[in-house]
Amino acid sequence: MKIKNTIGLSPIISLILGVLLWSCNENQLDLETDYLKITLDDQGKLTSIYDKINLTELQYPSDSNYLLSVQVNDGIVFPNKMEIDEASQHIYLTYDQLEIKAQVQYSKNKDYITFELIDLTNSKKADNIIWGPYRLNISETIGETVGVVQNGQFAVGIQALNIKTLGGYPSNPDDTEPAYDIFATNNLTDVSDSVKVLYRGQTARKTGFGSKLQAYTRNRLEDKVIPVWAHENYTVKAYEDGGVIGSKIALFGSRPSDALKTIGTIEVQEGLPHPEIDGEWAKTSVESTASYLIMPFGVHSIDNAISLTKQAGLKYLYHGGPFTTWGHFKLNEREFPENWESMKALVSKAENQGIHLGVHTLSNFITTNDPYVSPIPDDRLAKVGTTKLSKDLGASDKEIFIEDPTFFNQMKNNNLHTVLVGEELIRYEAVSNSAPWKLLNCERGAFGTEDAAHAKDQEISKLMDHGYKTFLSNTELSKEIALRIADFCNQTNIRQLSFDGLEGNWSNGMGQYSRQLFVNTWYKNLKPELKGQVINDASNPGHYFWHIFTRMNWGEPWYAGFRESQTQYRLMNQDYFDRNLMPNMLGWFSLSPETSIMDAEWLLARAAGFDAGFGLATSMEAVEKNGQIEKILEKIKNWEDARLSGAFNEVQKEKLKNINNEFTLERTAKEKWELKEVHSVIHQIIKKEKQPGEPLAKQLDFNNPYESQPLSFLLSSNSEEKITKVSLEINNFTTIEIRADLSKGNKLAYEGGPHALLYDKQWNKIKAYPIDSTKLSIPRGNHSVLIDMEAPYEAVLKAELFVKGNTISIQK
Repeated sequence: MKIKNTIGLSPIISLILGVLLWSCNENQLDLETDYLKITLDDQGKLTSIYDKINLTELQYPSDSNYLLSVQVNDGIVFPNKMEIDEASQHIYLTYDQLEIKAQVQYSKNKDYITFELIDLTNSKKADNIIWGPYRLNISETIGETVGVVQNGQFAVGIQALNIKTLGGYPSNPDDTEPAYDIFATNNLTDVSDSVKVLYRGQTARKTGFGSKLQAYTRNRLEDKVIPVWAHENYTVKAYEDGGVIGSKIALFGSRPSDALKTIGTIEVQEGLPHPEIDGEWAKTSVESTASYLIMPFGVHSIDNAISLTKQAGLKYLYHGGPFTTWGHFKLNEREFPENWESMKALVSKAENQGIHLGVHTLSNFITTNDPYVSPIPDDRLAKVGTTKLSKDLGASDKEIFIEDPTFFNQMKNNNLHTVLVGEELIRYEAVSNSAPWKLLNCERGAFGTEDAAHAKDQEISKLMDHGYKTFLSNTELSKEIALRIADFCNQTNIRQLSFDGLEGNWSNGMGQYSRQLFVNTWYKNLKPELKGQVINDASNPGHYFWHIFTRMNWGEPWYAGFRESQTQYRLMNQDYFDRNLMPNMLGWFSLSPETSIMDAEWLLARAAGFDAGFGLATSMEAVEKNGQIEKILEKIKNWEDARLSGAFNEVQKEKLKNINNEFTLERTAKEKWELKEVHSVIHQIIKKEKQPGEPLAKQLDFNNPYESQPLSFLLSSNSEEKITKVSLEINNFTTIEIRADLSKGNKLAYEGGPHALLYDKQWNKIKAYPIDSTKLSIPRGNHSVLIDMEAPYEAVLKAELFVKGNTISIQK
């Protein structure tokens, strides 16, 4: 080591200082990639996380910034000594307080650094080993699920490199992730740790001082009783996965624009799941955001369903509920008479026409009519806990004497009130208030099982269930169900799948680990040609699961119209997808008989703006009733073709994202379109009695920001009072009157041309009315519109006034 004498010290003093400095720093370790430098001191503490691109220190200083800590009970123990063997790339961390020593293998390449725990003496002492938390002074963008933090100039990330290494922190003993609001508390006074901004994970987490990255592995080698899913007492069985040994992470730094690419590199080089769609990584493939039609189909209806999907220009047709049982996944017998073979035939038929079929599952939910339940229940159904019978039980007894009520009198999330004794399922109403403990008012031989006598000391188990009135599975049965879903995919060649209810795997008491084991078992057992080709999503994500799922698609269709159905939630999800480097999706929407072209284009414009797909839930009955369905399907095809071809530029996308902006799109050639912005205002007009002589008409202000054109309008009524005539007066000068029956649900529409059209509530044309378009012409600027109606008092008229902007030509 060479020390430069810059302050006039004698050579001897300089030599002594050099020796001392060498002694103090001989166990310091610098690990570098092309863009990131990490420094560890002789106690295993991170002293620097350095951005080599912008020459900036990113670590927030703390006394707890250690590479690896050990949790015992509720206490966290840090190492007090680090030794380095550079030849073998081993770090030895000593924890004198626990009398244990950890051996960590490290490696580095140009993109990332890995750390793996390869040995831990007295490892049974450790409840968890924790990587980090690695505290950062940046917090502009927090990818809580993927584990990446960005500040606009640099991205820092952590990746768990095997399934038992969990992203996050052991906040809950059952490894479920805390669900806090996404919105942070302002005016923070505590900068030591938490701001409650967890949303879907905490692999990366916002804090008062900035952010932190963290991961951990739990020791699961012994049985334990812990709180699980609204149960204060839940038996979690030991799980043999090697314990904490083998826990492994990667740390990386990059430009923000390269963060996703770096994770892809880590996946490939570290053997993580890396599904590809037609040769391109699923996370970057445009196919990942493909929209799809959701509607029932079967052998009797597949042709119509395929035809409708093709009319909409979509490639995916998805069945929302094809199964009559969950667990064994038996298909509806009428629509799929040969069960899975029928689905296979339909998949083949659809594929020959360029359409991929998909189905909805409920993961490890098990219906009470499934063979796992009836007539002989599987002993691997998830159990809250077990005790013994304290008396013999006769085949017809309605009271059951038990030794311990602990697992049976927990009534929260107790939906089926079911116990398992031998091969009999029994339902009970309640538990006695005092000893001798009894299950009261029992239903014997429940769910098609056989009632039988059972001897004293025989085991009796409380089964875990779900609010959907289903049972759940233990770890072994969960794997079998996941294998069954993989087998279904392999046999039928299905191309889209949703793991709804994935949180059902919490029944194993291992939280996010259970979820990831379930999906990973499915993924590993897909035949090679299907991996990546099966677009999949789920009810909730996870850090390791991030590598497997294609996308997420939350937001339900049945609450209201397109514009009102969970709009803020859907928009919030787009921000979540962006910061977690995931494909964008807008959720499910309901295409009903009442859906309008304008509503459809409102959705399609948002999809184009966020570059997001969506699911469109409908039925053949609904589309047959909708009088504008042909035009709606054409609009879907035009917008989706333009979106997936990349026709919209970033400036256009920003305008398209705004839910208050309206647009319309027309195709002019195979790969060319014309986009027009629509300026609209909506008013609700109530006919009220006024003073004698006071006009009853409602005066509205309307601004036309575009060139001169006739004013378009859509008039409708949802009130019981009948409206028989409407009139519009423009700028106190020209007036049009239309005597039309605006009964509840009817709509009167004008979009230029010589006629206004009256539709019923399902957009079926009733009548055309001649219009002098010159009377509705308005130049650019402000105008007054006086609307009057012939109707009883309290009648309500909804009036939407709109004009179209200049044409913008776009092309692929």
